[in-house]
Amino acid sequence: MTTYLDCVIVEHNPQNKAIDKAVIWLHGLGASGHDFEPVVPELGLNSELAVRFVFPHAPRIPVTINGGMVMPAWYDILEMSLERKVDVEQIQKSAAAINDLIQREVDRGVSPDNIVIAGFSQGGAIAYQVALTHPQKLAGLLTLSTYLAIDDSANFSDANKTLPVKIDHGTQDPVVPVQLGQRATESLKQLGYDVDFTTYPMAHQVCMPQIKSIGNWLNTVLT
Repeated sequence: MTTYLDCVIVEHNPQNKAIDKAVIWLHGLGASGHDFEPVVPELGLNSELAVRFVFPHAPRIPVTINGGMVMPAWYDILEMSLERKVDVEQIQKSAAAINDLIQREVDRGVSPDNIVIAGFSQGGAIAYQVALTHPQKLAGLLTLSTYLAIDDSANFSDANKTLPVKIDHGTQDPVVPVQLGQRATESLKQLGYDVDFTTYPMAHQVCMPQIKSIGNWLNTVLT
């Protein structure tokens, strides 16, 4: 029996019709599934869409850059340099847990091509890993203030070669420099992915104009 991550669930328009769309949205280091919960009503989603937002809580693990402190994290962060070493094993383990959540949505009647994978910072690195390697076609990939941790195109899925990808980043981000968002964009574009890269004059965060833009994008990819 599958053991799922604990999740915060927010449903948009469940009274209109059965939920047939889903967004699985991963938080950043040290946060929780509640982090992006308040964003849902601000997105301006179309009234005809019935969407289940799934905000999983990351497991609590020791994080090296924080002195080994135990906190919610999708993987260990070993260093903060631009050429940072990557905790591949834990990234893949977290990605597998998100794939279980995708399958749960499918079991609930949501087609894979009506599922968006989203993530902020650490959660965005997992979102890349999940969406780019998932064997079934998904609706879209949204990554915010993050980086492509495992740039291994040999393991990317053919089913998602045409996946719409939206990458947002703050130009003043001191935690994940904007160059890492640009690098991910360039890598994916060279592989033929349809990437929409947008920057905002902000630090390691989200802002209201960005949230409205994300809502417009979701309205497009979930129609």
